[in-house]
Parts: sequence; structure tokens; C-alpha cells
Amino acid sequence: MHFQAVEFEAAAGRADQLKPSDLPEIVFSGKSNVGKSSLINKLVNRKALARVSATPGKTATINFFRLPSCRLVDLPGYGYAKVSQGEKQRWAKLMQGYFDGERRIALVIQILDMRHAPTADDYDMINYLIERDFPFLAVCTKCDKLNKTQFNEQVKYFTELFEEHEIPFIPFSSRTGFGLEELQQRLEAAVGGADEKTQGE
Repeated sequence: MHFQAVEFEAAAGRADQLKPSDLPEIVFSGKSNVGKSSLINKLVNRKALARVSATPGKTATINFFRLPSCRLVDLPGYGYAKVSQGEKQRWAKLMQGYFDGERRIALVIQILDMRHAPTADDYDMINYLIERDFPFLAVCTKCDKLNKTQFNEQVKYFTELFEEHEIPFIPFSSRTGFGLEELQQRLEAAVGGADEKTQGE
């Protein structure tokens, strides 16, 4: 995959604005301020393809980025307490419209902060993905902020957390690039598998 051959395609604030799903989609999900935009920028080697906001909860749209063989789909971050109830309801309708839309989802990247246990909102999202049988893996960001002992402890913690459902996870750092190569390989395999499935139908 040519990760650098990427361009912003569209933003959708309502379900009726969603792009048609004519390519395999790699979906990025995570709470506000977990480092989702930084991860996407590192993945495609761009400094500001996905906007990194200092204000949690600011990304209120589903953003689509086009690559030759797939789309990257950046979901709005969840779990920011200061967002109004009306905005939370709009977010929920937008998410439901996306996931109920029979999209060609090749893989969901569920992003977590490696320094901390998942939040209640993280668990809600993880359980939703499991119940709906979406293919996904967990990427644990900000691993560079841990010392070696803390890193090993958190690897053990997340391994045990996800092993029941055989969910793979990747420690990741947008600053150092730790985990980048493995993530890119998994995305390539997921998109390749989605293409083969489509051709076989």
C-alpha cells in the first residue's frame, strides 16, 4: 500500500452525507485526545493530514481520506464530558448511520492510551465491535511515555485483557514510530483480504 499517496476526500456531519462505500475502509476509533489524529498522520507520513486539536471533542465529523486501494475513516472522538447532550445525540446517530450502512469495513483500529486502563466508553466501543463482529485490533498509543518496567507491565495487562476474544494489540508511539511497521503490515493484510473477499462474491 502506498500510505503517502493519500488525500482528504470528504467530511460527514450527518449519516446522509456519508461517502458511498466502494472501497475497503480502515476505521479509526477512540476517545477524544487519545492521539488518533497523530497516529493517522504518522501512518501516512504527513504532518497535518488529520488535524491535531488541543481541544478535546472538537472533531465532530467523520473524515474520509482516500488512498489508491482503500479509505481511511476517522471517526469523531468520544467520551468528552463538556460536549452538549444534543451533540452527543448527533454523534450517536452519525455513528449508528455509519456502522449500520453495510460498509466495506476491512478493519477497525480501536485506539487506547497505553498508560491507562480502558475507560467505560472504551469498553462500550470494544463490546460493540465484538457484538457486531467487526474485524478490529487495539492500538495502544503514547507508549513512549512509559519507562521499560511500566511498558512491560502494560503489555502484560493488555495481553491478558484482550486474549479472551483473541484481539491483537500493538503498542504504538506517534513520536518515535514504535509499532508503525507492524500496524502498516496489518492494514495491508486487511485491505488485501477485503479485496479477495469482494472478488470471490
